[in-house]
Amino acid sequence: MRIARFSIDGNVAFGAVEEDGTGGTAAGLVLDIIKGIPYADFELSGTKVPLSKVRLLPPVLPNKVVAVGRNYAAHAAELGNEVPEAPITFFKPTTSVIGSGDAVEYPSFSSDVQYEAELAVVIGRMCREVPRERVKDVILGFTCANDITARDTQQREKQWARAKGFDTSCPLGPWVETSVDLAAVAGGLAVQCTVNGEQRQLGSTSDMIRSVEDLVVHITEAMTLLPGDVILTGTPAGVGPLNVGDEVAVTIEGIGTLTNKVIKRG
Repeated sequence: MRIARFSIDGNVAFGAVEEDGTGGTAAGLVLDIIKGIPYADFELSGTKVPLSKVRLLPPVLPNKVVAVGRNYAAHAAELGNEVPEAPITFFKPTTSVIGSGDAVEYPSFSSDVQYEAELAVVIGRMCREVPRERVKDVILGFTCANDITARDTQQREKQWARAKGFDTSCPLGPWVETSVDLAAVAGGLAVQCTVNGEQRQLGSTSDMIRSVEDLVVHITEAMTLLPGDVILTGTPAGVGPLNVGDEVAVTIEGIGTLTNKVIKRG
């Protein structure tokens, strides 16, 4: 099931994304409004609205986004870094989260903002110290993410808080896909990034140094994850610059496409 969060006529709701029989394009998709929230038992209302008539919001409102750095060897190498002995983790604040179709605002303190296409894990229940064999039970599903990074600031400052936590630096979406499982991720989902329609990144989740299971175990040794929290699993090689006016799209096989336009911060 694909679960989207959206607004229509001033109201916010969750809905299951379904085809209406016209071919599966955006124009042929509808949302069956969910009664309840996706983190607990819920029912479909049977009330359907066309996807083209709503504004997609970030598919979840996370309490925290825990991101993982250098989880693809080729990406670590392209930035001149070694593969870390333990996962590098950092936070992106909730104020950095935007949805598909929202604008990425180019920060005034940087002149080198870059894209990083990533698979995002969405947590479905409160959990702490999760054993490896139970990881699948705490995951609601997966979505697309773009870990937008002010690269010059990252290199200049010892902490990554400003470089990776500025407003609008964490696009998520377009929805949460619950049918993708851990075996599919390990087997390899294609992760692609395009800028203005030109391919810039193309990798596979099978190349992650540490698996989703490894990351969930590692992170929950230290902290409690709440329903709706998000883990960013790292980016493949090919990161590069974004400019004002660019349209950047992250596509992950079996999930969908997250699209955002870069604008000047007003």
